[in-house]
Amino acid sequence: MAEVATATHEFDLVLLGGGTGGYVAAIRATQLGLKVAVVEELILGGTCLHRGCIPAKAFLKSADVYEEVKNSAEFGVNIAGELSFNYDAALQRALKVVEGQYKGLLFLFDKKYKIPVFMGRGRLLDANTVGVTPNDGSAPFSLRAPNIIINTGSRPRPIKDLPFDGVRVISSDHAVVLDHLPKSFIVRGGGATGVEWASAYHRYGSTVSLVGNVVPQEDHEVSQALARALQRQKMEVIQGARPSAGDINVGKKGVTMKVTDEKGKEKVLEAEALLVAIGRQGNVEDIGLETVGIQTKGDIIPVDAMQRTNIPNIYAIGDVNGKQMLAHTAMHHGIIAVENIMGLNPYPLDEEMNSPSCTYCEPEIGSIGLSEKKAQEKGFNVKIGKFPMKPNAKATIAGHTDGFTKIVADADTKDLLGLHIIGPNATELIANGAVARLLDSSPEELAITVFPHPTISEVIGEAAHDWLGHAIHI
Repeated sequence: MAEVATATHEFDLVLLGGGTGGYVAAIRATQLGLKVAVVEELILGGTCLHRGCIPAKAFLKSADVYEEVKNSAEFGVNIAGELSFNYDAALQRALKVVEGQYKGLLFLFDKKYKIPVFMGRGRLLDANTVGVTPNDGSAPFSLRAPNIIINTGSRPRPIKDLPFDGVRVISSDHAVVLDHLPKSFIVRGGGATGVEWASAYHRYGSTVSLVGNVVPQEDHEVSQALARALQRQKMEVIQGARPSAGDINVGKKGVTMKVTDEKGKEKVLEAEALLVAIGRQGNVEDIGLETVGIQTKGDIIPVDAMQRTNIPNIYAIGDVNGKQMLAHTAMHHGIIAVENIMGLNPYPLDEEMNSPSCTYCEPEIGSIGLSEKKAQEKGFNVKIGKFPMKPNAKATIAGHTDGFTKIVADADTKDLLGLHIIGPNATELIANGAVARLLDSSPEELAITVFPHPTISEVIGEAAHDWLGHAIHI
């Protein structure tokens, strides 16, 4: 790390937490000329880099490659010999990817921007002071600054009365460093984290039972399409079940779970491990919020559009403010907070309308803005445009024709309210929707946009044409 600051410990800005939002805020603040310090208890980079986005997507890439190789004969590639999946190799590759990204981040902090990072537990002592208890056991000290940004992040939420043990009952934190691949999993929770790990483990060859409503945060047609796709892949999907700790038995050899599905049918699931992915909770404990008088709502810190808490010079960014628990959102929060501190009048982020969500299962999901039902609930005169992946030449060439693109727009004003994609490259394609939403584009403008051929991106233009009443290739 960069050299520790001198005994004065005076800074222009102190970051309490060096996760995704925190390190981006520290870099942006340094670019703007502020003297910055970061207090981090675990490791610079936070959940996304070390325990979330990056390693999880590396595991999913291994699943993608394995699936491609198994189906290689379809593309004229014959592979002799028995095909198998090497979990340890996939684990080591994921760790190597994380290590490479981490080294890049350390270069930015140590060499390029020379931002000091104090490794220890940070706690607000007053509105301008962060006390630090160093991890190395040395004497506590404090850092003072006119402005403080809280970026303490979140952690996986356990099932009530069923703690994680890291072996039989695991979280996504455990999954990225699991030293062996269990032969069977129950995945409790059908949100993005749950379906991603279920998708990876199932394609690795483990037997997976996914318990919970499938991506309930997405448009209802996307949720239905993913559930059908997972079932076609021969994954057991049990929607509507809400098992509690009393329905779960953890033994030395595995886990059993009693479930009741949406049709009222009861059954008992058995697996070597239970992965719990029912959400995350903000890290708000023992960081001095009560001392300073910062208001909380449950386990989050409410903030305004500039990421300010009720104490004007203290900001909260990323997962801990509860706005949208996504890494790219945290990055934008960090930039907004810093630029507001500098009086630059930053453009506020509308998380509901202008920050995309991505789910990296098979098939992928990318979405931005309102779902059809949410738009109706808000009183818009909703009109839909849709186009399936199957007629798309590039999707057919790639051998991935599951899914569709759906446009949600206001029939009266022609405002684009939402874009929802399920299918190949959806997590990349949704960036088109992010730009369209930011620029207040209409379906008409998407329809006259030239999408290159042959690309999967053409489905966006086709959905826009369908919204206008004249889809071309269907």
